[in-house]
Amino acid sequence: MICLTGDLHHNSLETGNQQHCDIRELQVALKYLDLLKDAGVKVTFFISGKCFSEELNETKSICTSPLVEVGGHTWDCFSWTLWHRVWKKLTGSYNGPVWHQMFDTKRTIRTAFNKTRRKIVSWRNHMYMHGPNTERVLSMYGIKVCSDGVNRNITGPVKHPSGLWNFPINVIPDHEHLYHAERTPEWVEQWIKRYNWSDDFGFSSYHIEEWTEIVLDCLKYNESRGAISNMIIHPITMYLCDKFKSFEKILTYLSSKKTVFITETIPE
Repeated sequence: MICLTGDLHHNSLETGNQQHCDIRELQVALKYLDLLKDAGVKVTFFISGKCFSEELNETKSICTSPLVEVGGHTWDCFSWTLWHRVWKKLTGSYNGPVWHQMFDTKRTIRTAFNKTRRKIVSWRNHMYMHGPNTERVLSMYGIKVCSDGVNRNITGPVKHPSGLWNFPINVIPDHEHLYHAERTPEWVEQWIKRYNWSDDFGFSSYHIEEWTEIVLDCLKYNESRGAISNMIIHPITMYLCDKFKSFEKILTYLSSKKTVFITETIPE
């Protein structure tokens, strides 16, 4: 069983990927979705709240597909960076105080429903920023499962005392482990030195062809140990790397397996 997920961001966020792309991120996502439709593969898209207010036409086109589960990705992806960094330093929570998380979550869920009639019950914080109040706040607003962080050893969702299920990613992520956009080998080397960065799959980045083989190995390994694969692939990253060429190889594999929405991984 494989859960394919991806994060979608409003274009006004002006991420490095967006600045290097010749079309908007949601336009890329629609091209990506066409590939999924041809393969019959499900995806859970965690979508920032501002997509529903600033780019409604593309967002609605994505949300109306029966192959798409709509999840939340915060309202503005922590756009007030300095405020969040200060809050992290003072309290240990990048997400901000409880009232802010409540407002952010409620606003995202309410706007998504009002604009598309799709109810959000799954969530991933931007940059996997999982704070000490995350479970309490998300469960308060009816979120069933949260997919923050990377844990290569996890085999499926784990229930929190709040009732929320946590399911980190257990397949090597794309953005942090791929050379693309501004992430040249030189840039990545400096980034690792500056922040001493690594995740559960290490600190290395790869060219798209090698990364693709690692992804396929991860999926096969998870299947061999009876684990549900929870993978993250950003459409815009695949587009920037090689216009989906390598992703189509992954998609061929996914189309031969059972794919599910992340809410479908929760034990009954």
